[in-house]
Amino acid sequence: MTPLSRVARKLTTCRPLTKAESVRSPPLLSGGTIRTLLDDMSRRAREPHQAHQPADLTPPPAPPAGRAAQKASTVGTLRYFARAAARAEDFQRRFPRKLTVSALGIGTYLGDCTDAEDDRYRASVHEAITSGMNVIDTASNYRCQRSERAVGQAVDEAIASGDVRRDELLICTKGGYAALDGEPPASRDAYQAWLEATFFAPGIILPEQLVRGGHSLAPRFLAHQLDQSLANLGLQTIDIYYLHNPEEQLLSVDRDAFRVLMRDAFALLEERSAAGDIAGYGCATWMGFRVPPEHRQHLTLAELIAIAREVGGTAHHFRAVQLPVNLSMPEAARLATQPLGGKLVPFLEAADALGVGVVASAPIMQGRLAENLPDAVRELFPECTTDAQRALRFTSSLPGIHTVLAGMRSTAHVRENLAAWATE
Repeated sequence: MTPLSRVARKLTTCRPLTKAESVRSPPLLSGGTIRTLLDDMSRRAREPHQAHQPADLTPPPAPPAGRAAQKASTVGTLRYFARAAARAEDFQRRFPRKLTVSALGIGTYLGDCTDAEDDRYRASVHEAITSGMNVIDTASNYRCQRSERAVGQAVDEAIASGDVRRDELLICTKGGYAALDGEPPASRDAYQAWLEATFFAPGIILPEQLVRGGHSLAPRFLAHQLDQSLANLGLQTIDIYYLHNPEEQLLSVDRDAFRVLMRDAFALLEERSAAGDIAGYGCATWMGFRVPPEHRQHLTLAELIAIAREVGGTAHHFRAVQLPVNLSMPEAARLATQPLGGKLVPFLEAADALGVGVVASAPIMQGRLAENLPDAVRELFPECTTDAQRALRFTSSLPGIHTVLAGMRSTAHVRENLAAWATE
């Protein structure tokens, strides 16, 4: 990989792989450890949804122009699953705000900034919507805003064709990284010139508010990125707006300054929630919730909820978090990293106690867990026919996780991954 292509990858995706990660994956859990983990956590398993009468949930006639629901709703998400193909009983999950979501959601992280890739994502998202997935995840900086635009086009097409209604879908995106427009710059100098013209000269942010080459939580920056995401997606309301890897700031500021940044960011997001631009917000992280409290980039979920209450009261809109969970990265379930009630508990236990939705990213480790899993893992999920399906089901089986996200750039991958929850 050339220096320029490494720069392009860093600027067009959410978080570049470190050198160590690009060479090797973390070790897999042993079969015995996986069995113990699933057995221990099954004591806190979710109750499945009770069936609703189809007569109450069939799609109603389209409302008059301007009256359509503009965000996911309780009735809408139940309506979606009332007509969806039958799948394993744990495929439908309860989510904050009394929503019903699919255990599998489609992600849009990887890929080149090309028209062909846009077409593949657009087709995959449409296929996912019509096949039983109602969770869609993207970010403003994924593929230079092209992933958001492809998602928006796919959702528009699905609604226009009568395949879905807007209130049946949970559409999520993220802000925090400077999102390029269409294609990466040709050089580092070109990138700096773009930052100057796009953010610094118009006064959106000061240069010192952009850390580590492209990350900011400044309210004016986040407002700019949120408006951009609404336009890209063609939505009136985004269901979940995540602050993207907020722990990135902790490599540049101290804890006190970080708390101020988060408070100001949450205050903006509460304002935008009240205005109807977003239905809720949260944090999408890579390191923050997986590392111990002494780690420089550690995030404490209870503290984030406390900040949300400070600025939004008891009716605050902090709804969900996103973090990687997979066979090689089980920290959320295994390690006691979160202070809660005078002791340390695993992240999933803390999120459950605090009423926060959990969306798991990287369940297949960008394809590295899609093959050559040990026989012990295959024995645990005999209904699955591929290792990718087994990796998805492992993460999904951990109580406290609502949805697992998998990047899917082909309709064939959509069908293969959904088959992990097939019923005979």
